[in-house]
Amino acid sequence: MQEQENKQRQLELVKKAKAGDMLAFEDLIVQYEKMIYNVALRMMNHSEDAYDMAQEVFIKAYRYLDKFDERSAFSTWLYRIAVNTCIDEMRKRKGKQTQSLDNELQNEDGSWKQEIADPDATPEEAVLQKEEQSEIMQALDTLSEEHKTIVVLRDIRGLSYEEIAEITETSLGTVKSRLSRGRKQLQQEILKIWEQNGKTYVINKERRGRT
Repeated sequence: MQEQENKQRQLELVKKAKAGDMLAFEDLIVQYEKMIYNVALRMMNHSEDAYDMAQEVFIKAYRYLDKFDERSAFSTWLYRIAVNTCIDEMRKRKGKQTQSLDNELQNEDGSWKQEIADPDATPEEAVLQKEEQSEIMQALDTLSEEHKTIVVLRDIRGLSYEEIAEITETSLGTVKSRLSRGRKQLQQEILKIWEQNGKTYVINKERRGRT
């Protein structure tokens, strides 16, 4: 019931915004600004760039609001704009930035993660952990825009295959194929970087129920 009420309120805000109500549009921005910023951060790997991309996303959303099909979820439409905006910028910059990434990602067997994360780490250990997170993001940047998008939306944002297919305007089969290839390449690149840096890590596979 609460979810249905939220959807109805969102639809009302969209209709008001389409009619020129800036307060309604600002209300929508407040609801989704964190979500869009987080997507941009994972795609662009740099906080200032992510902020700029998020601003661009909402500018485009306002500009093309009249083209939004109200039968679709507004969040899905925003995700699509965010992903396309970031991909366009990434292609211009060739993805040279780095930024921290959560230590845990997914592979076909469930999840795998670095075995060194410690909330009680010493300052020296904390520095090492930050370096290792940067290495993971470095590996993520080796993926193509299409594969990186799927990995970010699925393994970091936790969206369903159906949502990702709608956002990227591709089939479920394409989403699953790109995700599988992206995960495999990401794991290989991370292990390659760790090997080059003379570090040893353990892959910990745990079935998490995500398919």
